[in-house]
Amino acid sequence: MFKILLALAVAALVALLVAVFVTMGTLPSYEQLKTSQNGQMIRVHAADGSVLVSLGPSYGQWLRSDQIPQVMKDAMVSVEDRRFYRHPGIDPIGIARSLDVRVRRGRFTQGGSTITQQLARNVFLTNNKTFTRKVREAIVALALERKFSKDQILELYLNKVYFGGGSYGIDAASRRFFGHGADHLSLAEAAIVAGLVKAPSNYSPTADAEAAVGRAGVVLDTMVATGHISRAQAEDANPHAVRLAPAPRQNSVRYFTDWALPQLDTLIDDQSEPLDVWTTLDPKMQRAADAAIQRDTPKGLQGALVAMERDGSVRAMVGGRDYISSIYNRATQAVRQPGSSWKLFVYLAAIEGGHKPDEPIVDEPVTIDGWSPRNDERTYSGQINIRTAFAFSLNTVAAKLGQIVGFDTVADMARRFGITTPIDTHPSMVLGTSDVRLIDMVRAFAEVDNQGGMVVPYAITKVVGPEDRILYQHTAPEPRVLVAPWVAAEMTDLLQTAVNTGTGRAAQIGRPVAGKTGTTSTNRDGWFLGFSSGLTTGVWMGRDDAKPNPGLYGGRAPARAFADFMGQAVANRPIVPFQTSVTLPEWQLEPDDEAYGAPDNGIPTLDENGNPVAQDRPSGGADGDPGQAPSDPDAVQVRRGSRPMPQTQDDDWFGPPPPPTSPGPQARDDGRLDRRWLDKALGRNG
Repeated sequence: MFKILLALAVAALVALLVAVFVTMGTLPSYEQLKTSQNGQMIRVHAADGSVLVSLGPSYGQWLRSDQIPQVMKDAMVSVEDRRFYRHPGIDPIGIARSLDVRVRRGRFTQGGSTITQQLARNVFLTNNKTFTRKVREAIVALALERKFSKDQILELYLNKVYFGGGSYGIDAASRRFFGHGADHLSLAEAAIVAGLVKAPSNYSPTADAEAAVGRAGVVLDTMVATGHISRAQAEDANPHAVRLAPAPRQNSVRYFTDWALPQLDTLIDDQSEPLDVWTTLDPKMQRAADAAIQRDTPKGLQGALVAMERDGSVRAMVGGRDYISSIYNRATQAVRQPGSSWKLFVYLAAIEGGHKPDEPIVDEPVTIDGWSPRNDERTYSGQINIRTAFAFSLNTVAAKLGQIVGFDTVADMARRFGITTPIDTHPSMVLGTSDVRLIDMVRAFAEVDNQGGMVVPYAITKVVGPEDRILYQHTAPEPRVLVAPWVAAEMTDLLQTAVNTGTGRAAQIGRPVAGKTGTTSTNRDGWFLGFSSGLTTGVWMGRDDAKPNPGLYGGRAPARAFADFMGQAVANRPIVPFQTSVTLPEWQLEPDDEAYGAPDNGIPTLDENGNPVAQDRPSGGADGDPGQAPSDPDAVQVRRGSRPMPQTQDDDWFGPPPPPTSPGPQARDDGRLDRRWLDKALGRNG
């Protein structure tokens, strides 16, 4: 057995030596390695052809080994490969230590790769964590050690390793983080740079200064342990005192490019050549969107905005107030409760089921399977019509309609309109208790504006490679009808009323606007979504930690941000009337600040002249109050009978709906609410 094992070991050693020498013959020369670059350059263009951002590797000046400060070399060797000058390219001791930790802790927490192996991986291989790649990495590392000296390997490594922020090499990193070249790095600066290699994103000084300083302290302690510096030198270094160079201003357009560029993986084959990516973003709209979020988002809150055309092209996207401090895109990544903006799907299902905007309905206390929703003002209006109930976001009426058409039907409608997140079917779902993404909600409202036709959001119009080769050209998807055009038209009627007379009055911009507010329990989230002149825009505001925000209502800051943005975005577009026209009541032809300050939910209090009076909101749940959910979340909900959708697509189905047989006293021929009837319904005199 010993002879067999010895023979196998000798054979393996011979095979390894052959592989190493063969690999040596294929390695580029040292000068070729110095001139080769890592990464791919991508230029992202706006819709008008201007360059939004250039992405890809950033290289500083190549520093020879004798130009690199000794503290930089010592810091890197200490923290990444303390036996660098003693091993042949792979470190058996390091590998054994890594395996020992793996056995004791149950997972790999320490790497066994040497500087030479890291160079081999970064220059010649990939980061795939496979056994085959590790074997190839070891062979290339051994070949590099045979072909180049230790000083040459360390010089290559320090000039080519990635330090985050698009920076390759210590000179690019030094210029980015400290504002000067790497040829005169201090000990503290060298410790910060050396600490970046382990996790460039986590320890980037511009993203998390405390984490970078903490990691630098670990590097200094390691340098003391390896004898490169004394404890006194480590204490004098003081990474906390290092002055960072001002970060280049990254405006909100990066939220858009971060969302758009990953789509390249599905649009084109793998490319290493430079690319020009042409997008749908409108720079003027983007600036207006950024300004609106900055100006109208209350202090301490985050805001997000998405603007989309009827064809799905995204014209503006803001994912937060400051891209530098947080790259988290709240427009595409965050999932939050939509509050009453979710009622879009409730009323779509009701209209498709045969209900009409002028249809009478009673606003009264209601209990469904033990759940008793309340209106935000804790009052009930008696008999009104569906249009008025929607305009003032009455929760009891939404619950009634959800029960009538079936909660599963409402969920199916939401999925039909592009909601991709999970949807519960408890009765409280009609008030927006299911988490959604802002971009999905904007898509749904855009599909209503598109007369019920499907809208697929997209960002990239074409991709151009070297020599102007077209690698991708956007083509419109096949048209698909989600609801009949008359259903979308009647939904637009309701959405107009919400802006003209209801909770969304702050979103008026002097031209037809249709939209809906949304506010969640204890004011954690505020929403406004709407469309005008072919452009659909959604705004969300709230805290990342979902804490309550007293005073945040969809009809206030989000609606104002919508109006500020849309007023500029559609200023040069022709005024496009909707298929159903709603005329402003006389008392709102010149709305004042008090009218805009009216509560987000509930019919406003009117004075003796019929004008809205500002009033304080009572504390407690807002529209879409998820706190009113059933006490038993696992209770089985019984689907109520819903009106079936016609099985044939004939002219009657797609044509305009027949006129209501009994329009009711609350509607007038011109579409305006009857002032006297509304006062009477609310129990007011005059």
